Amino acid sequence: MSTSELQLKLDIISRITELKEVRVIKEIKKLLDFELEENLYELSTDQENRVAEARKEYKNGDYITNEEAENEIDQWLKEDLQVFNV
Repeated sequence: MSTSELQLKLDIISRITELKEVRVIKEIKKLLDFELEENLYELSTDQENRVAEARKEYKNGDYITNEEAENEIDQWLKEDLQVFNV
């Protein structure tokens, strides 16, 4: 680890010790737990089946782009706002 990386690490540790917000501390802990976990995450059979299905859909081109998804969301929001006369 280089000196700058070590300094960054020490700076982060110092800033964490100054935190007062428990919610933020818990989120940092969850992130660290996830990053430092050495075991592989095991999927259930249903999850494995859904991943296989999603890969097949992707391979067959059965998906939408991020732009298409954003357009659909925008359209949905516009329709939703019209229903509420906003």
